Amino acid sequence: MEIEVIKDDADYLEFVLKGERHTFPNLLKTKLLEDKSVSFVSYLLKHPFDDDSVFSLRTQGKKPKKALEDALKEIE
Repeated sequence: MEIEVIKDDADYLEFVLKGERHTFPNLLKTKLLEDKSVSFVSYLLKHPFDDDSVFSLRTQGKKPKKALEDALKEIE
């Protein structure tokens, strides 16, 4: 799995999970939503045949990259 960051702000992160459709992105979204600092998270596939999931993540009080790292560690 490869992550490509599209936009990185103080409270917003947009990134692409390369080669992931629904199984792992849905698990990651669920884990991110368990974090109280996450105010919004969503992912989409731009096309039905696309293999890349585009995530949008907004946090309050915690850097979005830290929230992503914490969720990935919890999944691991």
